Amino acid sequence: MLYLLTHTVPRDSPLKERMKHIKHPAKKDSLVRRKMEFQLPGLYLLTWNLKLSIKHYQRLPSLADGNMASIQASVKNKVRETTGRMVEINVDERLILPFGNLKVIVQNYNSILTLSHLYRSSDALLVHENDAVHKICAKLMNIKQISFSDINQVLAHQLGSVFQPTYSAEGSFHYRRNPLGDLMENLVPHPEFKMLGVRNIPQMSENSLAYSTFTWAGLLKHLRQMLISNAKMEEGIDWQIRPPLPGLPSLSKMSLNKELHFNTSIANLLILRGKDVHSADLEGFKDPALYTSWLEPVNAFNVWRTQRAFSKYEKSAALVSNSQFLVKPLDMIVGKAWNMFASKAYVHQYTKFGIEEEDFLDSFALLEQVVASYCTL
Repeated sequence: MLYLLTHTVPRDSPLKERMKHIKHPAKKDSLVRRKMEFQLPGLYLLTWNLKLSIKHYQRLPSLADGNMASIQASVKNKVRETTGRMVEINVDERLILPFGNLKVIVQNYNSILTLSHLYRSSDALLVHENDAVHKICAKLMNIKQISFSDINQVLAHQLGSVFQPTYSAEGSFHYRRNPLGDLMENLVPHPEFKMLGVRNIPQMSENSLAYSTFTWAGLLKHLRQMLISNAKMEEGIDWQIRPPLPGLPSLSKMSLNKELHFNTSIANLLILRGKDVHSADLEGFKDPALYTSWLEPVNAFNVWRTQRAFSKYEKSAALVSNSQFLVKPLDMIVGKAWNMFASKAYVHQYTKFGIEEEDFLDSFALLEQVVASYCTL
């Protein structure tokens, strides 16, 4: 049975209030999602070890790209359905969050449908924001005419700073054999929280690099403040934001309609590369005030190191975080999509291809829950 909307529902009303404006709702627990039949396209890469275990499966789709992102989500589900009881699956996904001001009218529909699908079928989602990457190109790399190649180069730098080889343990000279599995073990302690973000420092143009020197104390001080203030780059960091004092309510425990300030983390993974990595002081990242109360800092913070420099930086650090960083942009995407859906704008373009209104409502419900869960950390 379809949901029939009578009029537009305000964005600021919670999901239960929104449902009051819907006639004849089908039972949420009985919604049946249509399954697509397809063949695996050649551009997807599945790598197998000798035990027929899928070690990783990856592509970088934009959520706004309806065709490729939906195929990606469907392939992901098909892999799990086909191999779930025969092999061990370790799935990690990398996503590009679309530009907030992009004039693609249905990009928010595509985003919520794809993200909700992938959230169910993936173990972790490593999310990049196009707006943040574009600012890095403009402000840190000093690029005047920013091209797709420039954006891709920044994304490649961020991914490389995380997935280039690191030593498997303190004092070890053996590299990690399964970095994706280690990443999820360190950062995804609960299946309800899967959103991962990446921050890098330093990141600058070659001209600026020639006149720059770095210390671990300076790099980690800036990186820590980037984390707690939810800054995507070191320029423009808000130094006024501080972790909440013990005994006071966290700023993160606010209603969805109020802006989050302090960025509470579930878990953080710090990757250090370059000269004197073992001399870096990491105590700032072990502060219990940075983390949710249900996970001890000893379990919430991990560090990977290697003395091999990355790119042209003598010292560099990357921070992969499972935190509240995506609450505001995700809530904005869901809100825009809901406003369109409540007036049934462009819904017919999806229903004629088999995507029903229950699928939209299912996606809204899941992503509203994701936002609410991260807000209550």
